[in-house]
Amino acid sequence: MVQAKLWAMTKHFDGFPKNSDFELKVEELPEPKDGEVLLEAEFLSVDPYMRSFSKFHMKEGDVMIGGQVAKVIQSKNPAFPVGSHVVSDSGWRTHTLSDGTGLVPVLPEWPKDVSLSLALGAIGMPGLTAVYGIEEVLGLQKGETLLVNAAAGAVGSVVGQIAKIKGCKVVGSAGSDAKVAYLKELGFDEVFNYKTVGSLEEALRKASPEGYDCFFENVGGPSSDVVLQQMRKFGRIAVCGSISTYNDSEPQTGPYPYFTMIIKELKMEGFLQSRWEHKHHETLKRLLAWVKEGKLQCREHVTKGFENMPAAFMGMLQGENIGKAVVAV
Repeated sequence: MVQAKLWAMTKHFDGFPKNSDFELKVEELPEPKDGEVLLEAEFLSVDPYMRSFSKFHMKEGDVMIGGQVAKVIQSKNPAFPVGSHVVSDSGWRTHTLSDGTGLVPVLPEWPKDVSLSLALGAIGMPGLTAVYGIEEVLGLQKGETLLVNAAAGAVGSVVGQIAKIKGCKVVGSAGSDAKVAYLKELGFDEVFNYKTVGSLEEALRKASPEGYDCFFENVGGPSSDVVLQQMRKFGRIAVCGSISTYNDSEPQTGPYPYFTMIIKELKMEGFLQSRWEHKHHETLKRLLAWVKEGKLQCREHVTKGFENMPAAFMGMLQGENIGKAVVAV
């Protein structure tokens, strides 16, 4: 018998999450049956989507949703031998019994000197999101200008680097001077701290006087309308996230950018990376190759200790992380 620790959501979040919204529990897990494996989490992910998805995909008392990199410590399933590693949507728990459904083995060519935590970041769901947003939604072309906000986050930092690989001008918006410095290290052409610029409109115009062909949207809210005014004719917007609105108790209303979209003939599309699941394996191999070649840099914000999952989650929502926020068990 193995004791599993888990974090449950005791009640739906009202505004910004609080410590009292979470409860640490312990449960006994039986031995694996035929076809089952016992997983032990090594790294767990905290992501913005957990805040918004919890309202629709969880009920009070459920284990918090989320991905993890886990090691197979017992196996009665030949597809997952003991000692192998998988990416699993097991949620916030230290140990999980699984029949193998939904488990994704870590790429067999994964280098020993690359942390497996990157399977939750640049070589995982955020990396996939960046690739598909750029290639499938925006159709970004060499020589175009791309704007990405929340640019120092798990997705945004990968978006900017891939756009540079593709020969584009990249402008990034971030929320601290440290994040701005990091993005400049990554090779972003222009970066600004949206919290300290006097005018977002002026900062955008200064960074790219000719306007923007593509906008990778992670933030949402009123700032998006400011960006749309500076999109070029036939510009494209990939709507990936809306983190500025996730903790609102009441839904925001307006502005309504339809006239701007009509005049500029803009295309705006929301997306989830799961739409292209059939491409995941090959896309992950491309991301890993970029990392090995030094074309894709990966910074992580690592919190140690499973007991600190709620703190890591809330810190991420407040923008404390540069790069991917993960918890090391």
